Amino acid sequence: MTPGALEETESGVRDLTGHERTLHVGRDRPIRISAGHRILHHDGKCSRPHGHNYEIAVSITGTLSEEGWVVDKGDITSIIDEWDHRFLVEDGDPLVDAFAAAGDADGLVVLDHPPTAEVMSLLLEEKFRERLPDNVTDVSVQVAETAELCGGSEF
Repeated sequence: MTPGALEETESGVRDLTGHERTLHVGRDRPIRISAGHRILHHDGKCSRPHGHNYEIAVSITGTLSEEGWVVDKGDITSIIDEWDHRFLVEDGDPLVDAFAAAGDADGLVVLDHPPTAEVMSLLLEEKFRERLPDNVTDVSVQVAETAELCGGSEF
């Protein structure tokens, strides 16, 4: 059988499960979140707390499920939403204690690395790989911090 060809079952219904497809979410209309961050050990103004309206695009490749999709878009957006209206800092940043003292610890996301667009894209890719179904074979994420700066893998 030709790779990617659709097999017809005994009932005459074509079985689409198992065929690899790619789902693009946010490619033409990025998913937008607002988040604050700072780059603690930066020599310039990025060491100060500030925020961005991030634009995120995701590409998920995998085999089709019985539902007819690679993954449910809602699963993708719910993972990204965990960072929306939060403040991202690196572990060891004194802001961790300041947020806790102010009673706002739930508004903080503590990362093991500086919260740059490049790191954010990599961490989102890891989150998707860990939490999406086993039919997912590849994940690519791009995080645009500004119109001039976008970190992530190519797709």
